[in-house]
Amino acid sequence: MTAPARPKPPHWTEVVFRMLPFADAASADLPLPRLLRLSLFQVSVGMATVLLNGTLNRVMVVELGTPTWLVALLIAVPLLAAPFRALMGYKSDTHRSVLGWRRVPYIWFGSLLQFGGLAIMPFALLLLGIEERFELGLVAATLAFLLTGTGFHLTQTAGLALVSDLASADKRPRAVALHYVTLLVGMMFAAFVIGGILADYSATKLVQVIQGCAVLTVILNTIAIWKQEARNPALTKGVEPGAPTFKELWQDFVKQGRNARLLTAIGIGAAGFAMQDALLEPYGGEILKLSVGATTGLTGAWALGSLIGFTTSGAALARGWDPLRLAGMGLVVGINAFLLVLFAGPFSAPLMLYTGALGIGIGLGLFSVGTLMEAMNLAEGESAGLALGAWGSVQATCAGFGIAIGGLLRDGVAALVQSGAPTASLAVRATGYGTVYILEIALLLAGLVAIGPLVTYQRRFSSTQDKPDQPFGLMEFPT
Repeated sequence: MTAPARPKPPHWTEVVFRMLPFADAASADLPLPRLLRLSLFQVSVGMATVLLNGTLNRVMVVELGTPTWLVALLIAVPLLAAPFRALMGYKSDTHRSVLGWRRVPYIWFGSLLQFGGLAIMPFALLLLGIEERFELGLVAATLAFLLTGTGFHLTQTAGLALVSDLASADKRPRAVALHYVTLLVGMMFAAFVIGGILADYSATKLVQVIQGCAVLTVILNTIAIWKQEARNPALTKGVEPGAPTFKELWQDFVKQGRNARLLTAIGIGAAGFAMQDALLEPYGGEILKLSVGATTGLTGAWALGSLIGFTTSGAALARGWDPLRLAGMGLVVGINAFLLVLFAGPFSAPLMLYTGALGIGIGLGLFSVGTLMEAMNLAEGESAGLALGAWGSVQATCAGFGIAIGGLLRDGVAALVQSGAPTASLAVRATGYGTVYILEIALLLAGLVAIGPLVTYQRRFSSTQDKPDQPFGLMEFPT
């Protein structure tokens, strides 16, 4: 008798794929290589996020001398499009097209907006550094930030909807979760690469980096959507007569039970986590004297923390954790992380600052996943997309206000304590930053107060509801 043939060892690429989080999202109809290729649009979104929230705000504040409050307002401009994400998704659902594509036109148009914003952005920023051209630079920078932000919001919303269309029902949550992991990995990769290139800063390098990202955005998004969505004219006939409008669906959702209180808690927590977005890298550069490359690494640490928080959330929810308790744990982690950031300046400890940035990401990941899962629990039937859109809209809008208020407060406090007032003896350069971090801690404490009654409600009434046993995943994750 011949000995049975030994099984062929798996190729090294298969081993790597199996190690990816949520790699089991693939199926026969949507294999992993195709799924990963589709996720390239998330890499472009992560790259743009790092540029806007990380590298550029540090360069404008420290190298170009732009007032922090103005930088914060510019960074908040892209979030003006965030409240319309639910509407964007609704429009792509009901898109009327003779070509038979629902998602591809929105992804492509979003990619072009993102490209246009990044293409003009470096020249707009350089004009901000010229006193005679400051007003022109401000208008051009506002337009560039708005185009870029609207572009990646539109691309991401339609892109995740396309993922939901392509994946089977049992694989859909984990397929979308895999795309969010790709977003975080893209942010970390972009942060370290851009930081390395700009370690020796010059205006020429800044222009090259931003315009290189603009070209790479079109390339990545084109590869991502190539032959992904099949033409189906039956799905692109427009809104059926008698179907509820977006306004009617939204009004019904807001009026239901405790949804308003949950959205309030989400808004408070989102603002608390986001006020530092425009300040963390300038804080490292101005107070701890870190280089451009080193401060860009703070964004990478934040993204790594978010990935850790996301993975930890999946494991905790699989063990039966309550989503609202998970969100509360994220707020507690965030409070401790902001304490580390607050004391990093007085102790001149860059390691404390990096640890704090990592902790902020972990806390935000836990809070975001917990509140999102609760929003999914509140959703019923066709209102699921609207509930998730409401989650993303409230979170992003409040985050935008938080970013703007953080920059205004930092400059206002700094101007007050450094004036000729009797309190001037207490003035230090870190006072403005410290005030914002203390306010963020207070907001996270307020978020705990807002979530508390919801946890009690959940414990009282959830025992009567049977929940299907299914793998953890984030369905149509909006940001």
